[in-house]
Amino acid sequence: MEWNPAVIWLIAALLLGLAELTTGGLVLLALGAAALLTAGLAGLGLPLPWQLLGMGLFAGVLVPLSIWVIRPRFSPRGVAYGTTGTGVEKGHLYTTLKRDFDGATGIKVNGDFYRLRVADSDARAGATDLPAGTPVIFKTFDGTTAIVQLAHPTPDASATHHSE
Repeated sequence: MEWNPAVIWLIAALLLGLAELTTGGLVLLALGAAALLTAGLAGLGLPLPWQLLGMGLFAGVLVPLSIWVIRPRFSPRGVAYGTTGTGVEKGHLYTTLKRDFDGATGIKVNGDFYRLRVADSDARAGATDLPAGTPVIFKTFDGTTAIVQLAHPTPDASATHHSE
């Protein structure tokens, strides 16, 4: 078997495609497709500088395309990645939880547990320890701490309940 540049690009494309199985982000798959297209350039007899330029151009088109267009089609419905902490949760009603291993009080936002602190209170004054099941309204994040305010339960509060 002759090791020409086209075969090397095909092997690189195969390895990138296989590596994508471990990540799921579609970036390595896009790079593998770019390497496959570059193998075509090498098969046409273009020299290495043109192959590298082609790889750069193919990757520059396919990687953003896979991230912005293709990957959202494979995401579960209702999941908005990257939104936690951007303010979309502001004003939503949550129910406090107690974490098992340390008894910390917090809320779950998009499936992740965040310790809480009641707004307009000093953390050292015990405003981080609320009973489990206390309704709170999310205000903002302070680092990884959820800043909340106490909510008064209303009959229609269950419609906006976000405890996960």
